[in-house]
Amino acid sequence: MDANEILEYCLTKKGTAESFPFDNETLVVKVGGKIFLLMGLERQPLGINVKTDPEWSAELREQYTQITGAFHMNKTHWNSVSIDGLKRELIFKLIDHSYDLVFKSLTKKNRDSITDI
Repeated sequence: MDANEILEYCLTKKGTAESFPFDNETLVVKVGGKIFLLMGLERQPLGINVKTDPEWSAELREQYTQITGAFHMNKTHWNSVSIDGLKRELIFKLIDHSYDLVFKSLTKKNRDSITDI
């Protein structure tokens, strides 16, 4: 799995947009103006940061050495995920979960404007 495939998957979700607000190497994907995924394009192996429910975060970190608390972010809610060695289904599930958490945190007005697209 590569960065393009991850980005394409993210952009299939309603109301998403990509940007580079921090530098030319850190791709950010947002829904409703809020970040749900970050990806360091120069990072090897490829990795992403995703938002995750705190209880599930603890389980994931115990089960997978590739999943750790996200650097420079709230480690209770954000995980760094090294893509190498993980099944694509799990990666997509993590992306879906992050998107859903962030989408649910949006105002009703913002959620409604996205679902009307």
